[in-house]
Formats: sequence, structure tokens, C-alpha cells
Amino acid sequence: MTKFRIAILTAASILSLSCMNAVAHADNFGAIAYSPESGSVGWSYDAGSRRDAERMAMNNCENYADDCRVAIYFYNACGAVARAPDGSWGSGWGSSRRRAESEALDSCSNHGDGCRVIRWACTSR
Repeated sequence: MTKFRIAILTAASILSLSCMNAVAHADNFGAIAYSPESGSVGWSYDAGSRRDAERMAMNNCENYADDCRVAIYFYNACGAVARAPDGSWGSGWGSSRRRAESEALDSCSNHGDGCRVIRWACTSR
């Protein structure tokens, strides 16, 4: 092989590895939508954007209720929604399911008693 061909192949290999590395580090988004009236939820995870994650969660929730709203969105993490028997609710996110659930329970507890987690979701990153 000539030196020129070796240089071209080396440059192409470096460029290829750089592109793969950029794709590997893309953010993963998730969201949970919630209906305060019915308690219905919809969720998503590993979406390519916040907008896509929220849209998927809303679409899933709206299959069961008309008053859905995005309760939480998250990226490269987990999200959770908690609800109290009186209808009070809260949401939270964290680097783990446990942390997200804890944040959601804390948030819900500011509004009502006896909160429990009704939905959680995590991205794969």
C-alpha cells in the first residue's frame, strides 16, 4: 500500500470511531404523564428527545383519560409519580429507581398523607 492509501484508511477509521462514540453518548429521555382525575398514567423511556418522550407518555395516558399532563421528564435517569389516597400527588427523578421513588414520595407528602408510588420508569443509561 502506498503511504497515501494508509493515511486515507487511518483517517477514515478515526472518523468512523468518532461518529460511533458520539452516537454512544446520546442522551436517553423518559417521561411520565398523569391524570389527577382518574389516576391513569402513561410513560416512556429511551426516547431520543424530551419532546418525543413527553409525547409518547401523553399518548399512552390519553388512551385512558382526558386530563393527562406531564408529571415528570428525565434523561439518563429514572422518574416516578406517587399518589395519596386523597388524590394528592407528586413526582421526582433521580439517578436510580430508588432515588426517583424517594423524591416522588417526598413531593407527594408535601400535599397529602399515605403516599405510594404508582409508576416509575428508567432509561437504559
